[in-house]
Amino acid sequence: MTDLSLTPDRDAPFEAAQVLSARAPGFVPQMVIVLGSGLSGFAKHIENPISIDYVDLPGFPAPSVEGHIGKLHLGYVGGLPVACLAGRKHYYEGRGMGAMTPAIRALKLAGAKTLLVTNATGSLRHDVLPGRVVMITDHINLLPGTPLIGPNDDRFGPRFFSMANAYDQELNQRLIALAATLNINMASGVYLATPGPNFETAAEIRMMARMGADLVGMSSVPEVIVARHCGLRVAALSVVTNLAEGLTTEELSHEHTLKHASVGAVDLTRLVKAF
Repeated sequence: MTDLSLTPDRDAPFEAAQVLSARAPGFVPQMVIVLGSGLSGFAKHIENPISIDYVDLPGFPAPSVEGHIGKLHLGYVGGLPVACLAGRKHYYEGRGMGAMTPAIRALKLAGAKTLLVTNATGSLRHDVLPGRVVMITDHINLLPGTPLIGPNDDRFGPRFFSMANAYDQELNQRLIALAATLNINMASGVYLATPGPNFETAAEIRMMARMGADLVGMSSVPEVIVARHCGLRVAALSVVTNLAEGLTTEELSHEHTLKHASVGAVDLTRLVKAF
């Protein structure tokens, strides 16, 4: 049974889009960039920015996790108009699977065509170590459901839709070519999303590896599902912050995540700016 108290306001995306139009007249973002834990520093590379607090945008979530600021930055990167979400809401924060739905839909209404998701992740592979950038090629959803549970909003997409090309193959080929040009040793792999907030046990990590996962994290999949439902093309990049439980003797923590995210953010920033 759906908890209606956690169902996003169906009108909030339209109200938020009106706020965007009023605060940045004539600005049409082509790409939405979601910044993960410890990666908010990318926002300083946005030219002529207009920053709006999430609290001023109907339906946008107020993050409560360190490393997630809670601001929308509108501006230009390499001449391309972008909308940069500095902060996301996670399932474990208690607002359900649809917490990011109004934000993604509002930016679709504002004109966005593409979503670029970034996150900080744990690696299930000894050859993909902390600080490495990884292009996500597919995902496994172990979150409890999807953000589209409940009545479908036909204004954005159909009740049933394909996830066959969830991570756009053409965009991925562009990322691969750019990484080679920039001498970034980018890996690729499958991302597995868990509810959190606890890190996984060693036994769970062994299970995930057998399922075909290369990375594990606590975010991103809800945004990807919402984006594909409303027709946005999607690409996703992870920064590895640790080897997963059972693959290292290092104790995992959020502070550890933020520390190593800042290392990988250097290559991530170069790649995103070029992209």
